[in-house]
Amino acid sequence: MGKGVKVAVVGGVFAVMVGGAGYGAYNIVSAIGGGGGGGGSSAADTPKSGPPDKDEVRETTEAFFGAWEKGQATEAASYTNNAQASGALLTAYGEEARIGRVDITPGTPRGTVVPFTVKATVSLDGASKPLRYTSSVKVVRGQTTGRALVDWKPSVVHPDLRDGDTLVTGESAQPPIEAVDRDGTVLTKEKYPSLGPVLDTLRQKYGDKAGGTPAVELSIRHANEAADTPLLTLTEGKAGKLRTTLSAGVQAAAEKAVKAYPESSVVAVKPSTGEVLAVANHRDDGFNAAFQGQVAPGSTMKIITAAMLIDSGVTSMNGPAPCTDTATWQSQTFKNLTGMEPNEGASLANSFLRSCNTAFIKLIDEKPISDASLTQEAQERFGLGRDDWKTGIASFDGSVPASGGPDRAANAIGQGQVQMNPLNMASVTATAITGTFRQPYLVSPDLDGRELAQAKGLSADTAAQLKEMMRLTATQGTGQKAMSGLGGDIGAKTGSAEVDGKATSDSWFTGFRDDVAAAAMAQQGGHGGDAAGPIVAAVLRAGG
Repeated sequence: MGKGVKVAVVGGVFAVMVGGAGYGAYNIVSAIGGGGGGGGSSAADTPKSGPPDKDEVRETTEAFFGAWEKGQATEAASYTNNAQASGALLTAYGEEARIGRVDITPGTPRGTVVPFTVKATVSLDGASKPLRYTSSVKVVRGQTTGRALVDWKPSVVHPDLRDGDTLVTGESAQPPIEAVDRDGTVLTKEKYPSLGPVLDTLRQKYGDKAGGTPAVELSIRHANEAADTPLLTLTEGKAGKLRTTLSAGVQAAAEKAVKAYPESSVVAVKPSTGEVLAVANHRDDGFNAAFQGQVAPGSTMKIITAAMLIDSGVTSMNGPAPCTDTATWQSQTFKNLTGMEPNEGASLANSFLRSCNTAFIKLIDEKPISDASLTQEAQERFGLGRDDWKTGIASFDGSVPASGGPDRAANAIGQGQVQMNPLNMASVTATAITGTFRQPYLVSPDLDGRELAQAKGLSADTAAQLKEMMRLTATQGTGQKAMSGLGGDIGAKTGSAEVDGKATSDSWFTGFRDDVAAAAMAQQGGHGGDAAGPIVAAVLRAGG
């Protein structure tokens, strides 16, 4: 059922508009003109103003629900403030989604908001299943007509629908999968909620390779080409088993950790292999920011900048990196965190563990550093910014553009034009402590024959210095508080990224414990150790 059905639905709406009864045609025209039909004020009447009263709320919702229950999509749409969009989705509700025998029970109104419960039946090819869910409508005043109208949103029809989404019932695009972790533990979205979009994508991409057979399902078809989201299974398919690199224990810790901080994400990888052990997001939009986010990483970027300075011979771990109050680069003045004491005699290790911005700004002025040096280090040594990672699902592999002017300095401390996500920074830590770039992946490339990205990595000497500086940061520097209590070989780097228009910085933290590396970010979470630090520490604790 797919594109052909959608054309039929559009055609069905067109037929009603052109060939339907005059009443229905009038409703659509008047609705598009400012508030639908369904009987209304004449042009001579003075439109009402102010919020709808309780009688208007009751009358409007009764009329809307009544038409919806009868499958009269055009009529129901006429009681909304967007007849075109609501008509298309309500038509699809009956035709594409095969939902019938609809019974809607309103709840107690809360002002102009009316909650309701839908009981219906989904039927296709002799198979039927009951459907039940709750949603709500808000009644508003039409801007031009003054009529009381349902404020249209796709979530009125089903709470999980977003703009551009529709409902379909048919044979699933891909057979179901039983995703399992590295040890065979079954991974479900019920137990690991933030894995939901990941599991949907894995099914879309690997369902036909895992050995299963398609199910017949009611699903949400997303406008952004994301994998369909199943809502109800009419006929069970046969699930194929798909082994992932995830660790159920680490994933559970990641899920719990991000719940404590809004708009946060975390990724854990195994540095010796590149296998992803956990990916979790605390977001309302379902976006996998842990893999696909594109935001400034703040001072966690200093891992790459330090590697560039060492590889270029500008300084070394024990070499000079003076930490001054301010540093000016091409007319832009950079400062450190409030309260940081200057240290003119600081080494690179000392400026790194305290996260001194000015030390790094001053050193990028040294020869042979150029505008392109940081870009080359990121691409050639850390495998970033080349758009060639193949993790098994959609991912962004970082961006470190060659920048002139003030952005050359800003890039060095993870601001400017640099963009990363937790997946990228977990990989950076893994490369830094092993010296070898191993592209992160969630599904083995053996399953589909894809080639993983390659990079030359770091020299043993550079990697040893980076690892030791991260150890010092975790035990004596800005990462000490978050990493306290963790045993084993540990290291960290904190970061806070300033975002235009926001009073509070994004919190970043990346660290390692033995053969686990993790990175996290929390939007508007403050300093690196404030929000992202506890997330990473919790994940590393579970991975030990």
